[in-house]
Amino acid sequence: MVSELLMDSSSSSLSPSPASSSTDKSKEPKIPAQLKFLMSNVKSVISTQLSTENHPIWKSQILKLFSANGFEGFLTGTNVKPQKQLLATDGTVSLNPLYQTWMLVDQNLAAALYSTISQSFLPYVLNLETSHEIWLTIEKRLQSTNRSRQLQLKSELHHVQKGEKSMVQYLSEIKQKVDAITTAGSTIDPQDILLYTLNGLPASYNAFKTAIRTQLQPISLDEFYSLLISEELSILSELTVETMSTSDDTALNSTTFRGRSRGRQSFNNRGRSTSQ
Repeated sequence: MVSELLMDSSSSSLSPSPASSSTDKSKEPKIPAQLKFLMSNVKSVISTQLSTENHPIWKSQILKLFSANGFEGFLTGTNVKPQKQLLATDGTVSLNPLYQTWMLVDQNLAAALYSTISQSFLPYVLNLETSHEIWLTIEKRLQSTNRSRQLQLKSELHHVQKGEKSMVQYLSEIKQKVDAITTAGSTIDPQDILLYTLNGLPASYNAFKTAIRTQLQPISLDEFYSLLISEELSILSELTVETMSTSDDTALNSTTFRGRSRGRQSFNNRGRSTSQ
């Protein structure tokens, strides 16, 4: 009986009371609602994974998503990690609850970043500890790549030629180059795009190029493209008329030649019959 009482008393002393259990749970860091939203929607908002070709767009999308939910500072480093431990006046050391909360948020944000990075680039950041370290490493590794790609794409745009392509195909190629430059993190003035487009036109568009360059008022790209399509139709129409005219002249010359040939043949025949 005594042993049973001792067991009961010891077990009751070892088991935590409901009050202490609830107190411990209240001290645990909680995931903010904004973080839950970000984690649930990051892959639907950031539809394209980070690669060497789309870093500027990826960066812009990530910054907007994190900023909208109050977590931009974790990326940029302005939200500094708190001290892990606190020292009380009596000399006791305890875990800093702010540190726990900060780590909870930051590690979830790091996981969100990982989910938007391509497999080819993931090894460069996989062993980093914080979101800020991941962000800085991506920036340093891809900054020079972006600059080189911008220069390459601008050079390609400068050398695009219409050649035998239709005007729609030519303008589509120009647009693809411009879009790629934008994706690489650079911009081009619309008037520069107009100039590159003019430079790639063949000699048959010389009159059109002169007219555009001597205009007093600048025109929009949309208006410029419409004028190019109209100019192409006009040039093709003129070529069709010239081709038809050349064909008619050729047919007329051929008929005249055959008529003269028949005349000479009949004259020769009459000459031979007379001599007989």
